[in-house]
Amino acid sequence: MEILETERLVLRPFTGDDFDDYAAMLADPEVGRFLGGALSAEDAWRNLAMVIGHRVIRGYSMWALVEKDGGRLVGRAGPWRPHGWPGLEVGWALARSAWGRGYATEAARAAVDYCFDVLGAEEVVSLIRPDNVASLRVAERIGHRHLRDAELMGTPCLVYGQVRA
Repeated sequence: MEILETERLVLRPFTGDDFDDYAAMLADPEVGRFLGGALSAEDAWRNLAMVIGHRVIRGYSMWALVEKDGGRLVGRAGPWRPHGWPGLEVGWALARSAWGRGYATEAARAAVDYCFDVLGAEEVVSLIRPDNVASLRVAERIGHRHLRDAELMGTPCLVYGQVRA
């Protein structure tokens, strides 16, 4: 899996060394609000293993988002399509300390380009809970439009996305 760089971020594969920062991010109730809730350290471990395992199985997965200035892990973003998922998704989640800086938009744009240019996707989607206004704004900034409504694991979501130009 490739390492990508944007203006301010390095998007690189997760490793076990990322666990402490990743677990701290996912333990924050505000971060977890639209991800199914805050995670315990044990659940964060399983989540990190799932992200790394997805890369092994599919050849791609969400990247660790690392600030170029200082090397701090600030979140995750990238392509995601577990078995039974309603499409190739670009997802994102950031540590609260990184909110409001445009990192989600920056990383998601790079991920969408990767999906089209490297993975050869015809459509890229983002599954967003209807009350997640910040993620809806990110989706619109990266060129996504509302495509349809869906239910994911029993939770209503909006499917935003775009097709290959």
